[in-house]
Amino acid sequence: MALVRWNPTRELMNLEKEFSKLFNTFGSRFGLRDSDDDFENAVWSPLTDISEDNDKYVLSMDIPGVDKKDVKISYKNGSIVVSGERKQESEEKSSKYHRIERAYGKYYREFMLPEKIVEDKIEAKFKDGTLTVTIPKAEEAKPREIDIKVN
Repeated sequence: MALVRWNPTRELMNLEKEFSKLFNTFGSRFGLRDSDDDFENAVWSPLTDISEDNDKYVLSMDIPGVDKKDVKISYKNGSIVVSGERKQESEEKSSKYHRIERAYGKYYREFMLPEKIVEDKIEAKFKDGTLTVTIPKAEEAKPREIDIKVN
């Protein structure tokens, strides 16, 4: 009996890929968008928390088992892209697997960012399988208090 790896989020990613292919077909004909090979070849998508405070946005992404060198972060066209690959450990032929739930292979996440950020001050830290990307807000995007004068 062959071992079949099932990833519940894969069906959703496949649907998203199909829609992206459809729109890329139209976009490439009119020069709107190039095909993104990283997205097209992604097998899984890491879970991510997004938070915001007065000064910054923070993305916290779980990518356990991935080496720092296998993480690629880029900023383009108003979005931040995190991609890479988690390599599978070699399977022992003498072992019999009953279940394999961890996803291996290429991963991809893209997040649209607000326009009012400081692009050249985006920072990323990778520790204990968690990637933390800090995106500072521009001054005009920060909330400010206005004093009200009473006569």
